[in-house]
Amino acid sequence: MSRVRVLYLAGSGRSGSTLVTTVLGQLPGFFAAGELRYLWRRGILENRQCGCGSPVVDCPLWARVRADLSDADPAGIAARLAQRLRLRRLPALLRRHRRGQPPVPGHPDDRHLARLYASIAEHALPGRSDGVIVDSSKLPPYGALLGSLPGIDLYVLHVVRDPRATAYSWRRRRLLDGPADDQLMSRPPVGKAALLWLVWNTATVRLWGGRRGAPGRYLRVRYEDFVADPAGTTAQIAGFVGATPDELPFPTPATVRLRPTHSVAGNPSRHRTGLVEVVADTEWLTGLTTRAYAVVTGLTAVALTRFGYPLRRPAATQLRQRADDEQRPSSAVRRAADPAVSPSPATRQEG
Repeated sequence: MSRVRVLYLAGSGRSGSTLVTTVLGQLPGFFAAGELRYLWRRGILENRQCGCGSPVVDCPLWARVRADLSDADPAGIAARLAQRLRLRRLPALLRRHRRGQPPVPGHPDDRHLARLYASIAEHALPGRSDGVIVDSSKLPPYGALLGSLPGIDLYVLHVVRDPRATAYSWRRRRLLDGPADDQLMSRPPVGKAALLWLVWNTATVRLWGGRRGAPGRYLRVRYEDFVADPAGTTAQIAGFVGATPDELPFPTPATVRLRPTHSVAGNPSRHRTGLVEVVADTEWLTGLTTRAYAVVTGLTAVALTRFGYPLRRPAATQLRQRADDEQRPSSAVRRAADPAVSPSPATRQEG
């Protein structure tokens, strides 16, 4: 049996992974799966919406995948995954990685996880030996677990965003899966958001980007660079996994045309379709308080410089993606601004 190629988006939340995943899902041979570590609970047990708009249990694609997993226990797998991937287990995980051992100890559930990805490849990418499943689960321990599963050919895309921007984004009140949901996303204080950003991005580098990493299997992309050149960055990512798409979904350098995907879990912006303008949201530059900015900067200073971010607060004009005199599409084009937040329900959408 051929191995399943998985492009795993690793890093911290609110860094633009949903936008990147949805764009990649427009390429031939790429399947935007969303955050697959949540499939068992949010998709199967809670029956939340698929990216196509149907509840997961009613989606024809996921129905075929679920049939292949009929002997699995979704509730048990979800609960055990949460335990196996807890933050407090990270030091032991990194020690095992340094020793050349599987970072996450094996478990009987792993055969169901491996079968999940094989089933997706079979039903979503039939006949594509070069197909790529894009998994935006982000959590480094889950990516480490995937890399040790039989039949998985893992590539890691490390998506990074300025931690001051992500901390500001986390403070917004947002429904978990869009207007139809009655559950809010978590809102950690800026200090906790900064520490999580530091831990998960540092762990990603240590697992795949350092001396003991995976040569040729790790690529780092900053969200700010993606929104500045979405077509060029998309082509770079495709080339990273050995794909050379004939056409990219960008009618203009600043817009992308999005078709529905079958992504499960993730930011509500995964439901966005049509012609979308890709622009950076810089509201955090003026919206984040001086104290919050100092807290996040102090906690993440070493990694900030490593990833090429300034310590001082830049002027908003420095991060504008397009020049003021660049011609914009009509108002009918919707915006892909902040990867996780929207100031106005009518015009701003997550990316």
